[in-house]
Amino acid sequence: MGMLKEFKEFAMRGNVMDLAIGIIIGAAFSGLVNSVVNDLIMPLVGKAIGDVDFSNLYVPLSADIPDGLALEEARKLGAVFAWGNFITILINFLILAFIIFMIVKGMNRLMRKKAAAPAVPPAPTKEEVLLTEIRDALRNPTLRA
Repeated sequence: MGMLKEFKEFAMRGNVMDLAIGIIIGAAFSGLVNSVVNDLIMPLVGKAIGDVDFSNLYVPLSADIPDGLALEEARKLGAVFAWGNFITILINFLILAFIIFMIVKGMNRLMRKKAAAPAVPPAPTKEEVLLTEIRDALRNPTLRA
């Protein structure tokens, strides 16, 4: 029973929960980046190059694979060097790395601003205000009797 309690304490610790949330958000973000690359960027790049579908660019490594076959069909027949798929994944990585860089850069900027901001001194207590008024009254000769 003690081991179960210890595991529960470990799993409910803040760092573990933060990590779990980060992984879930990262997976969702990865799907978003994959969609941006596969559905938006690669078709534009392919169109600019000349109606090329990067997902089907490969070099057959087997004599059993006829020319013009889709990549998935070619893989069923033998080994292929799928360089178009690699380029797509490389672009995914570069976009994701750039976005993470921008997030870290923004966080660093916020941390520097927070560290550079001067600390506002706390407001004086009621006692300090009263003592200051008494001191000022004692210094002012017109208020003395």
